Amino acid sequence: MEKLRMTTADGVQDNVALIASLFPDCVTEIKDSNGNVRHAVDFDKLRQNLSGDVVEDPKERYQFTWPGKREAMHLANTPIRKTLRPCREESVGRDGTPGGFDSENLYIEGDNLDVLKCLREDYLGAVKMIYIDPPYNTGKDFVYRDNYAKYKKEFEKESGYTDEEGNKTVDPMVRNTEANGRFHTDWLNMMYPRLKVARDLLSDDGVIFISIDDNEVSNLKKVCDEIFGEANFVDIFNWAKTETPENLSKKSKQIIEYILCYQKNKDSGKFKGIKKQSVSSNGLLNQPNEVKVLRFPANKVFTNIPDGIIRAGMYGTEAYDVRLLEDTEVSKGIFIRDVVLKAKFKWSQEYLINEINNGTIIRIQTMKFSPSYEKTEYDAEVPSNLLNSKVGVQTNESAGTYQVTLFGGKVFNYPKPTSLMQYLLGFNENPEEKSLVLDFFSGSASTAEAVIRRNAANGNNNIRYIMVQIQEDLNKALKNASSNSAKEIIQNAINFCKEHHLPQNICELAKERIRRAGKKIRNEELGMRNEGDAAIPNLESIPNSSFLTPNSKGLDIGFRVLKLDSSNMQDVYYTPAETTSDNLLASVDNIKADRTGEDLLFQAMLELDIELSAPVRSEEIGGKSVFVVDEGYLVACFDDKVDEAAITEIAKMRPQYFVMRDASAASDNVLDNFEQIFRHYSPDTVCRVL
Repeated sequence: MEKLRMTTADGVQDNVALIASLFPDCVTEIKDSNGNVRHAVDFDKLRQNLSGDVVEDPKERYQFTWPGKREAMHLANTPIRKTLRPCREESVGRDGTPGGFDSENLYIEGDNLDVLKCLREDYLGAVKMIYIDPPYNTGKDFVYRDNYAKYKKEFEKESGYTDEEGNKTVDPMVRNTEANGRFHTDWLNMMYPRLKVARDLLSDDGVIFISIDDNEVSNLKKVCDEIFGEANFVDIFNWAKTETPENLSKKSKQIIEYILCYQKNKDSGKFKGIKKQSVSSNGLLNQPNEVKVLRFPANKVFTNIPDGIIRAGMYGTEAYDVRLLEDTEVSKGIFIRDVVLKAKFKWSQEYLINEINNGTIIRIQTMKFSPSYEKTEYDAEVPSNLLNSKVGVQTNESAGTYQVTLFGGKVFNYPKPTSLMQYLLGFNENPEEKSLVLDFFSGSASTAEAVIRRNAANGNNNIRYIMVQIQEDLNKALKNASSNSAKEIIQNAINFCKEHHLPQNICELAKERIRRAGKKIRNEELGMRNEGDAAIPNLESIPNSSFLTPNSKGLDIGFRVLKLDSSNMQDVYYTPAETTSDNLLASVDNIKADRTGEDLLFQAMLELDIELSAPVRSEEIGGKSVFVVDEGYLVACFDDKVDEAAITEIAKMRPQYFVMRDASAASDNVLDNFEQIFRHYSPDTVCRVL
């Protein structure tokens, strides 16, 4: 049986495969340093295929570059030996039950580049929207310190951020000050590989929003033009972040921040902003349109014209000619016969009938026969690039005030209001379709709450989220805070963690925020405010916020917690040819001693492209503990001494995939009969071993 790879994908080999699909003659085979056969590109042949379109001299072309860019590109494609380990005790069930594991939402702790690489194969082309709020590079922010050589070394010999004695060797987060000569370079080297991998996760109609300020907006635009394609740029939205700007600059007060928007593949579809809620009247005549004939049905058009018969003829205004083609009649404020008009109309006949059937009111008020229409609710308008209170998007101040309702004080610096993410979620949303939202700089987890609120508004759970956040130490953040106000908020956060016996890092605060916000949203939706909640004001005032749906009982307010860690497999798993007498015993069981069956299961799910939110249950089959994923799509057993009886029962389940440990078989005879059993009972099952 074939073994699982148990590493992330090699991005370079994926790119080589793409070239091979277009130019098969340009790909050859070589042996790497370990003696393994790999595909490689013959660049001489590729140049011949591209001939006149090859740029030879870098001095003769426009390019955006910086020191370390080449390494950043390599870093995006370098495979790693990491995995995501489930943490049931910190998870929350979809109904809010602590320790529940049935939610379709994910909260992942760890360096976001490594996490993105772990997700790359499993969620390739699966994410409808990405929103990130990365460090702004103001000279006060922490940036992730990546090291290509370190990643390469990790791939050759597994290591974390510690040496063999457990001493910390690399701090994954460092403060990027303006005194640093590589100020912009370090920030760009952090962002480039993360955005490069993130693009792979976007669906074909997916969209990414990136919050940023003026320190790096121009550089970020250039990076995104390169990664996502200049043609896929949508806009730079301006968010009114504050109503009380600091009076520090002698030139201007900083009121806005920017949100860059790109689509994976820019299409002609419209983004959706707010809907008009009030009744207004709009004319149906439009000068640029061609002349056409519309028949307005009898008893569907209202008027102020006196009762009586109106003869066919020329009517209209100074601006528009309108011809009534047939006699019509008015009785008690309504046309009781069809009204057939020839003029420059903006609607077609089919569209007119659909609008009338959907409740749109049509009026022809005077003898000028200029029709108009009225709706109580209009289709969402294309959003403007100014996001402020006029479209229901609140400020940092409102987000800070909201923190107090959840935590009793401010515990996050500069959190985004959930109304901002809700508004962005609506741009490209189809409420009837399943979609996935990713935030890999998730911080205060405002995006998670925005998803829950959006689902509550839609009356379903069609939007799921993945939050990714590194375990930023609050005590270190306090030590490096640049202002007294920032220190005060961080100290509040530390005090909260101490009071509630939580580890003092931002992930613990964010998870607690989702727990509290989810419970509050569900209670609000069900009208079950208890006496304590009654004194708490409504959450942020946003469009469509007043929804009370029967589906709220089934609202998914939970999340599964997963944590980035080194691979579950020992080094000998990856280099069996190097097995010596010293590690021969270890090769009998190539799994690390501290890893559980569920750890192995989730690493297998990543490689087999099974979503980490898939339903998982454990049952006993043939006296062995067996994991059943997604109603039998994957079945796995990692117990010792698995016999033919157990394997036979599993084969009868006819799973798509079956995974077991290489050392699990009770005897060599069981291994010999393994494939024969599956060929008999479930020939289509793909079997893999660890």
